[in-house]
Amino acid sequence: MITERVETGRPYNILIGRGIMETLGARLRAATHAQTLVIISDETVDALYGDNTAALLARAGYRVLRFSFPAGEHTKTMETVTAILEFLAENAVTRSDALVALGGGIAGDVAGFCAATYQRGMDFVQVPTTLLAAVDSSVGGKTGVNLPAGKNLAGAFWQPRLVLCDTALLDTLPATLYADGMAEVIKYAVLQDADMFRLLGEGTLGQEAMIARCVAIKAAYVRADERDRGERRKLNLGHTFGHAIERASGYSLSHGRAVAIGMVMAARAAQYLGIARRPCTNAIAAALAANGLPVQTNLAAPQLLSAMGRDKKRAHNRITLVLPVEIGACTLLEAGMEQLPDILAAALERG
Repeated sequence: MITERVETGRPYNILIGRGIMETLGARLRAATHAQTLVIISDETVDALYGDNTAALLARAGYRVLRFSFPAGEHTKTMETVTAILEFLAENAVTRSDALVALGGGIAGDVAGFCAATYQRGMDFVQVPTTLLAAVDSSVGGKTGVNLPAGKNLAGAFWQPRLVLCDTALLDTLPATLYADGMAEVIKYAVLQDADMFRLLGEGTLGQEAMIARCVAIKAAYVRADERDRGERRKLNLGHTFGHAIERASGYSLSHGRAVAIGMVMAARAAQYLGIARRPCTNAIAAALAANGLPVQTNLAAPQLLSAMGRDKKRAHNRITLVLPVEIGACTLLEAGMEQLPDILAAALERG
């Protein structure tokens, strides 16, 4: 088992290993004083792992409740949050109890937001069941839901008490969902780990080591900038364009696929703006394509421009772009909204 430590205002451990799910109850005893645990998951994950998770927590002496909601980005809403909060209140859950986010990024975001807001804050733990959640969304304390106007516009920073990543839970992932997670893995390599980028290309990096390297990179950014005001914003590589693609597609395109396209667009934009020391568009596109991910979109520039105008990273008349300087290094650029049409046109160039 690999342990990574996230040093925030309230530090916690991330445990990565195969077969460690059986230890969840004992590890929760050390991480929280809760007597009641509420498992929050989508219906797909609940059907796969809900019974076993509830049983092992009950054997550890906990009162266990479960709440599941339909799978999909369309349920990452305030309506789902309200339903969960009402469920907690109806079942006399208190702020001294804890939520268990069992699932992918959506379950983690929704459960974390509920934990941050129910009775002004309660403990929660993350048990990721997707690669994307394991390497990215379960770490760092960002929680939130979508509004009709855009993605993740309502949320809170709320750190978990523990993240337990049992890689055996990834075995049931469809290939398409595993590929979504690989988009985030490649993001971390492009962002700060040229050696990992090389190892991924060679296919010589084991799964646990791969997850641990991504988590260690994110933990360092979170430690330095917990509230996402400075360098942590680099973790949004591919996301400014990617979120616009998601929204403009009506969320028909998954987050991982949108981020993949967004990374290629960011690399093209870096070349257009003269920021790239060593242009890497082709290398990034090849790595993504090798993992079954798309590298371009058919969405029109006006659609994406409208969506980018509603991005939560916009401040006044400027928006922050994360641009690759080379494989393993990126920089932040504050772009004026008046610059975006030209930048977007360059980012959408094909060939």
